[in-house]
Amino acid sequence: MNVLTFGQAEPVARRLRELRGQAPQRSLDARALAALAANPGCRRRAVLDAAGVDKGAVADRLGHPAPFGQSPFAITRGNVFEARLKDDGYAALLEPLRRLRGAPPEGGELAVPDLLPRSAPATRAERTAQALAEAAADPGRWTLLDHPMLRLTVAGSPAYLEPDAVVVHGGRCTVVEIKSFPIIDGSADPAKVGAAARQAAVYVLALQETAAALAGSTADQSPYAADDFPGSPELGVLLVCPRDFSNRPTATVVDVRRELATTRRQLARLTGIEQLLDALPPGTSFDLAPDQAGVPTRPAAELAVAVEAVPAAYSPDCLSTCELGFHCRAQARCEDAVEQLGRGVRGELGSLRTVTAALAAAEHAADSADDEAAARLSHAAALRAEALGAAR
Repeated sequence: MNVLTFGQAEPVARRLRELRGQAPQRSLDARALAALAANPGCRRRAVLDAAGVDKGAVADRLGHPAPFGQSPFAITRGNVFEARLKDDGYAALLEPLRRLRGAPPEGGELAVPDLLPRSAPATRAERTAQALAEAAADPGRWTLLDHPMLRLTVAGSPAYLEPDAVVVHGGRCTVVEIKSFPIIDGSADPAKVGAAARQAAVYVLALQETAAALAGSTADQSPYAADDFPGSPELGVLLVCPRDFSNRPTATVVDVRRELATTRRQLARLTGIEQLLDALPPGTSFDLAPDQAGVPTRPAAELAVAVEAVPAAYSPDCLSTCELGFHCRAQARCEDAVEQLGRGVRGELGSLRTVTAALAAAEHAADSADDEAAARLSHAAALRAEALGAAR
């Protein structure tokens, strides 16, 4: 990953502010970072996320709002569950930790340092690093970092990440991911567990870099190697969820080495943000120009030109991970692009870039003999016609 010096970072930060316009900056959280890592070729998302643009507001203005994100009910339920874990000195959270990590005995001291929750992200990240160093220096002490702030450089731009909790003991730390979906009879929804693992892997990566920076070194790039720096994270995270249909917590260890390897590899493929900015047309801005009531006034057509000046790498997966997914799908359909059919189909079609060209190749076998993908399409079309004829 590219790291900018201070002299380089200031012009880049200024250009990102110009792209964002008057709107407040949206933080790049672990959920968004995991989605970005899953599609590293999407320059559109990389630029808008680096600039802190509210992609949901942009999608609304473009006329393609996305039913994206958690429902208010799920958010409320998650907040209630997390608040319950913190009652009585985090007693409910320590219960599953004792079973899985041998946490302090009943009545044992648990340090919970003040991480300056009302400060700016950069200040909170510095305070978190300081608290992590102090906790790791005392191996016999248990420390719980409640909503710490971690800093991770992504394509030359800083991202600030906030895990639910980090437990430090024995000179190492463990990410605690609190989710409101239930674990019923010892199992949970695999899709939700997978999403939680991908999100937690981002936190582990940030903690690896934080611990390495505190030691004046660099983190081991192998996902199967646990760094020996003080404060380095374990490669298994604690997933804490409600047990069955109650609000009693239960925890399980989730190995995130595979997700960590994928995230590190994909983030390393991201082009440096300064290179992406240099490729933008002069005057490009994603400013919605809101009025005094906060209602956007910028013409949708003008905003669409700015958004489409940044190349996208659309696939149907984007509909569930990106606020701009429905706009990019509409663009892909207008362009007749094969990307609308998915990455697998796009890879199989080779040089055929439009759906119309693929259908034409399937219908004209003689003209497609010199192209392998087209030849396969025409052969498949012939087999389909033969099968339908036999059925009739």
